[in-house]
Amino acid sequence: MSTDTPNTTGDDAPSRAELVSRIEELENQLTEEDSQPKMSIIATKGTLDMAYPPLILASTAAAFGYEVTVFHTFWGLDILHKERSKQLKLSAVGNPSMPMPNVVGTLPGMDRLTTAMMEKKIDANDTATIEELIQTSLDMGVEFQACQMTIDLMDYDEDDFHDGVTTGVGAATAIQDMADADIQLLI
Repeated sequence: MSTDTPNTTGDDAPSRAELVSRIEELENQLTEEDSQPKMSIIATKGTLDMAYPPLILASTAAAFGYEVTVFHTFWGLDILHKERSKQLKLSAVGNPSMPMPNVVGTLPGMDRLTTAMMEKKIDANDTATIEELIQTSLDMGVEFQACQMTIDLMDYDEDDFHDGVTTGVGAATAIQDMADADIQLLI
């Protein structure tokens, strides 16, 4: 029986040729779609301790060959802001891992103290700064997206962001990016 013979058995089963053609079509789709894995991260927090996770995960995923986008919205937008990213703070209140009671964290100057202590640890450990992680990630092809609604809400100017940041991105774009990604993270 030839593989090009049409289905003449009277049932609705596809012919061998139709099956072979469909398998080839599916294999081609898999090859096209799975050529590069994709990760989508949403960054919503703008404190020093919450700036590191999306940046470290993005740069690491890019090093492993992932196509990575990080959508920054609300306070997470401060991570991409040229000036504000240099002034991110570590809050002493509401962090259950902080080695002090919350009531102590409410004292004046405690955020400055905890931020200075963390910055000292970062420096002593030779950990990359926020700016270094942003530049490394950009160099590796990570796309940092700044939420346009938040830019408007916070009255930021598009020139306020690090070079290479994509501005003018809306929620619909972020949702489509997440839908297309193999890994989606909300940080």
